[in-house]
Amino acid sequence: MRAVYYEAFKQTPVVTTVPDPTPSLTGVVVKVEATGLCRSDWHGWMGHDPDIHLPHVPGHELAGTIVAAGRDIKNFKLGDRVTVPFVAGCGHCHECHTGHHHICENQFQPGFTAWGSFAEYVALEYADTNLVRLPDSMDYATAASLGCRFVTAFRAVVNQGRCAPGEWVAVHGCGGVGLSATMIAAAMGARVVAIDLTDDKLALAREMGAAVTLNASATPNVIEAVRAVTGGGASLSIDALGHPSTCFNSIANLRRRGRHVQVGLMLDTHAHAKIPMDQVISRELEILGSHGMQAFRYGPMLAMIGAGTLKPEKLIGGRLSLEQAPAALVNMDSFGAQGINIIIP
Repeated sequence: MRAVYYEAFKQTPVVTTVPDPTPSLTGVVVKVEATGLCRSDWHGWMGHDPDIHLPHVPGHELAGTIVAAGRDIKNFKLGDRVTVPFVAGCGHCHECHTGHHHICENQFQPGFTAWGSFAEYVALEYADTNLVRLPDSMDYATAASLGCRFVTAFRAVVNQGRCAPGEWVAVHGCGGVGLSATMIAAAMGARVVAIDLTDDKLALAREMGAAVTLNASATPNVIEAVRAVTGGGASLSIDALGHPSTCFNSIANLRRRGRHVQVGLMLDTHAHAKIPMDQVISRELEILGSHGMQAFRYGPMLAMIGAGTLKPEKLIGGRLSLEQAPAALVNMDSFGAQGINIIIP
């Protein structure tokens, strides 16, 4: 099969021919119809993820059709249209038994713990526990765009953040996660303040439902600006970028008893960010993480999409060929892309 492939971190990937995958007893092989290009893939290519072993094929946001299945697969069959969370739980550990498959102790992550979906085919483990059937009405590109950013934002806003109608929600960073969070929070009836460094991304945030936008590059004090707009601070604030400054601002711009959800990855030199712990104590703030979403929780999100309340297809920024993927991956740190880019192998 053809795949995006690299043999060293920070080395420009190439499109080449590699062996076709085969399913394990509890796994399947999916023909990749569409796959998202995510900043997490860039972190992996940079060498920030210890689970990646070289050589490697990246890609973890995917949708496609099952073309091969292991002997022990019971819930799915050849030809099923499916997607999968970027963290697949083993189904047997303590966390999986308590319903927390997304933080499984033995998790499988396509594009990280194994070769991923920047390819014509991808092998997926623990399929019965983690595959999600796609509605017939959903196209593959939209399904792939859910894979990491949209589902993570959904859980961050709805489950972890406990977003409520009428609340002010601050979203720091208007990439794929931030725009997804903006759309979801607005759909939940919240008022969203979206913060970014560029006007074009802020314009997209307004299209997704943001009530107020702030250009951080032209705002002397983002924390005070959010507090002023919201009348005392956001009830819920999300760092959708993953940077020490956005993490700090997201916590510091909360009102009393507010909730901060960290969604953007904090890796490498950003792994131990400074936080205003004095305010966490005196204002009784909550600091929460959000790392994907379990397959069994997709139902309410898919129902909102089916009803037209959520429209993730609006977040798709561009469609790339497999040959265009290496350059797009290498350049992800420039933050130039608007929305979510989808690769069609």
